[in-house]
Amino acid sequence: MAGRILIADNVPTNRIILKVKLASAFYDVSQATTGAGTLTQARAERPNLILLDVDLGDMSGFETCTRLKADPVTAHIPVAILTPAQNPEAKIAALKAGADEVLSKPLDELTLTARVRALMRASATSEELRRRNETAHALGFSEAHGHYEAPGKIILIGTTAEEAMGWRAGLKGMVHDEVAIERADHLLESIYHGDIADLYVISTGAGDGDGLRLISDLRAREATRDAGIVVVHGPQDRREALMALDLGANDLIVRGADPEEMALRLRSQMRRKKETDLLRLTLDEGLRLATRDKLTGLYNRHYALPHLDKIAREARESGQHFALMLIDVDRFKSVNDTWGHATGDAVLIEVARRLSDNLRSMDLVSRFGGEEFLICMPMTSLMEARAVAERMRAGICARPIALAPDQAPISISVSIGLAMGGDQGAATPDVDTLLAIADRALYAAKAEGRNQVTLGSYAA
Repeated sequence: MAGRILIADNVPTNRIILKVKLASAFYDVSQATTGAGTLTQARAERPNLILLDVDLGDMSGFETCTRLKADPVTAHIPVAILTPAQNPEAKIAALKAGADEVLSKPLDELTLTARVRALMRASATSEELRRRNETAHALGFSEAHGHYEAPGKIILIGTTAEEAMGWRAGLKGMVHDEVAIERADHLLESIYHGDIADLYVISTGAGDGDGLRLISDLRAREATRDAGIVVVHGPQDRREALMALDLGANDLIVRGADPEEMALRLRSQMRRKKETDLLRLTLDEGLRLATRDKLTGLYNRHYALPHLDKIAREARESGQHFALMLIDVDRFKSVNDTWGHATGDAVLIEVARRLSDNLRSMDLVSRFGGEEFLICMPMTSLMEARAVAERMRAGICARPIALAPDQAPISISVSIGLAMGGDQGAATPDVDTLLAIADRALYAAKAEGRNQVTLGSYAA
């Protein structure tokens, strides 16, 4: 899904080349020519990613990055600094300034877009963390603490044990986390027995040259799905490195890099991993009880409405669109009347699970009341929203719900009303209007035969 990128460079040719490359990948691109302009635009536009040149005229890219990371409004936005080729000092300076990524010139299109995709994933997590904390604060609950004093754990998987030991020796005194070495062929067994790390550093040559398979294995397992993954590759392994990013690696390090660079990158990834953990634990038990539906475990109406307001406000500010859906279980009263309320509850739990399985972590899904659910998808086009809505509808009606061995499975369906919000000029509707549009579309779906998705008249 499209994201907004701010390019900052005082050389017009450089900006134009970057903009063409990114626009061809369907990103929305804006431009700044100075450090001061970058700071102003970043606050106003809240882009998903900022690309900084090292020289911005009035200040360096390093100073601009430091200021961006010091501002609470822009601190969560990933920043990549573009440095001259073969300049390790500039790379270290960029990482020390807080850059999330360092890209060396000249940039080829494949490397650029692969790096951008990885940073966009990081941006989505940070944005959702910030949004949920702000929603919790708006509801009167304290925000979660953002300090991570407890050390994490890093596991090193080299091509050989000697390579991993060399990494550990280089990191000594520069990271304060537990650092362990593991063989590639023992890694999955260790995970199975509960030896889980926050970060995994994997050589592309690990496991008889099949280090990329380890990335897929880590991402496929619940225990390590959210771990940070850093891949070490040779200068000649460009294709494997880019593939690693698309498989879910968070960062790349060229084999033989300065140990200080590795330490800085690992510290940055550890911070992001702790933020991801905080995303899941940010609301304490009292907040969870206040904002969660006790039956389905989804967010309730009390949480959904202020969170929806925040998504709508940010969409207006950024010029992006979002999708709003109201979903109702068809003929639910007959389920309760025929099989009883316990069966009806089981049906709602299963519907909630199937809806959640089709959504991203950044999407909002809540039980809005009775047998009705609300979904809000930020940064989503109409075409994408319709595809997701149809997938959810089909997924619910295609498989009857099995409740007990001695009871026949129950076939159900849902009707979905869809409305689109975001920057649509002076006529942009507010949240109440969007809810009314989605509600009318939902009733139209039921009137036209149920088990279908209907688009609200405003979005049409």
